[in-house]
Amino acid sequence: MMSAFALVLATLLAQQSATIDIVVDAGARDRKNTVVAFPVTIPAPSAGATTAILEDGSGKTLQGQIASGRELRFILPELKAGQTASYKVTFIREASKLDEIYAWADTPNDYAELSLGKRPVLRYMYKPLDESTKEARTETYKIFHHLYDPKGERFVTKGSGSQFTHHRGIFFGFNKVTYGDNKKCDVWHCTGDAYQSHEKVLLAEAGPVYGRHRLAIAWHGQKKEVFATEERDLTVYALPGGTFVDFTSDVTPVIAPVVLDGDPQHAGFHFRAAAEVAEKTSKQTYYLRPTGQDKFGATRNWPGNKDHVNLAWDAMSFVVADQRYTVAYLDRPGNPKEARFSERDYGRFGSYFEKTLQKDDKLSVRYRLWLQPGEMKVEDVERLSADFNDPPKVAVK
Repeated sequence: MMSAFALVLATLLAQQSATIDIVVDAGARDRKNTVVAFPVTIPAPSAGATTAILEDGSGKTLQGQIASGRELRFILPELKAGQTASYKVTFIREASKLDEIYAWADTPNDYAELSLGKRPVLRYMYKPLDESTKEARTETYKIFHHLYDPKGERFVTKGSGSQFTHHRGIFFGFNKVTYGDNKKCDVWHCTGDAYQSHEKVLLAEAGPVYGRHRLAIAWHGQKKEVFATEERDLTVYALPGGTFVDFTSDVTPVIAPVVLDGDPQHAGFHFRAAAEVAEKTSKQTYYLRPTGQDKFGATRNWPGNKDHVNLAWDAMSFVVADQRYTVAYLDRPGNPKEARFSERDYGRFGSYFEKTLQKDDKLSVRYRLWLQPGEMKVEDVERLSADFNDPPKVAVK
């Protein structure tokens, strides 16, 4: 007897006629639960489709999702090095009937939450700046994202308050900014008039494979003037065993030139674990690097460790609510260099760079985070890094 999902799938496929054939090439590496994305032209009969079904020769199927109407994304379960896999792709419109899907829910002027079915995955904190009190300003001077544990039971990231209130979840900023005619500001600690503000949601996508949104953010300096604008894009994939978060940012000067600078502890793209790590479990934190696992509590920081730069990846293992988690931070060769890394046993790590933006310049960066319960080995993170920087190739027949 066919399952309910199989019956729905068979009905949908029978209703759709637009298909393409693709071949996925693993390349020189074994692939497992790999995010695959490639440009696609949707055949006319299915114009406007937002999802797809990929079926291999044995009848096994994968779910696909269309990004911005131009790119097909799916999760490749497994493919050995040197092998290829062929799929017939059928484009469909009724994603809500295809199993558990992502969905965004907004609490206006407070936060937007992404869930997979009933399980919360990510929360975007975007309260407007409130200067009614010093405490209210501190609460609202920067936007950031909270990440839930893979079961959706708790945040594994820190909000405002506790040790170093300016560290919050998944965040991006610089503490030494010079713009225009030598004006100075700090959009990391958000001192003086400086702050980051949510302006609007430019794009929101949700389906069976991922949830995504692209945000317009303003960077404010002296007298609250906007000296730069940012488009920040986060995409979440929930996979067996953990959660991927793709982070991209495009920063454009408004009052040029804009010089972005700082130090490894107070600039760039960072992850901060829940406050409990600082308050209770910091001695159980350790870092895993391409050179291997370090001791509990041991950290490396530039410039004290001058070779702690331009890492392909870094990973932190920490404990929240008696559960050990590991988060891998993946960089890309195309991001600005020199990338100077920082680690703290209380759960904050990341990297920064120096960059000068002239009138017509744009800073574009892309990072990926992977969160899972338990521990990881060097080869585990190396595989994730390879998937990020050298994904499988796809040919459309």
